[in-house]
Amino acid sequence: MIVKPELIKKIKGYFDLNIYETKVWLALLSKGISSAGEIAEISEVPRSRTYDVLESLEKRGFVIQKLGKPVKYIAVKPEVVIEKLKNNTTKYAEEKIKTLSNLKDTVEFKELKNLHKTGVDPIKNHELSTSIKGRSNLYVQMRALMESAEKTVYLASSAYELSTKLKTFKDVFTKLKKRKVTVKVIISDTEEEANKLSKKLGVEVRSKPIHARFVMADKTELIFTIKPTNVHEDFDYGVWINSPFFTNSLAYLFDLAWKN
Repeated sequence: MIVKPELIKKIKGYFDLNIYETKVWLALLSKGISSAGEIAEISEVPRSRTYDVLESLEKRGFVIQKLGKPVKYIAVKPEVVIEKLKNNTTKYAEEKIKTLSNLKDTVEFKELKNLHKTGVDPIKNHELSTSIKGRSNLYVQMRALMESAEKTVYLASSAYELSTKLKTFKDVFTKLKKRKVTVKVIISDTEEEANKLSKKLGVEVRSKPIHARFVMADKTELIFTIKPTNVHEDFDYGVWINSPFFTNSLAYLFDLAWKN
């Protein structure tokens, strides 16, 4: 069987197969129906391994064993395989989400929290700062910071950023409002955009000439970005700081802008 190494490599990655599984499946696809011996010869996979590989592929839905003697195998259509893998992936993801959602109720999670608390408590506030790389990581940390707030959340952003992550911010703001946490949002866009977002997010949004991206919780913790949203998300950077001295100063300026 003459198959380009690049195709084998890509199919292996797309379908999460090992090298022998990939070669056997491609060989069977090229023949349609074959015996294990024929497949071993075409695929150049050792005959002693071919049976195990075919059994593995059969379990995963890539091949079907034909009844009768001698035993032969039929290749399942690629489109059928893709649909099955999609269904399996969805099912696995749903089960994983359920497991992670229930994790907070376990003893193990409490132990993780205690370990983290033991490690963080001795650190002084001015030392508790770090950089965050990647927009998805930034959003995860921003969400966590907002959810930890007990009194206030100040957010400076753009209409574009809030709109693209509307569900994320709206869900958090809803939780904060239920806990009676004060939420103030400033965008650098027009008053019209601010009013639209205010209705969508369910919190007050004001238009101010502040071109910044940051979120602040309880005037003590802060995450601010050092790049605008027009950079590639992989190159987005932010800094997380837990310093009441610094953050209080910024909160004072935010309040001034909010009132004026």
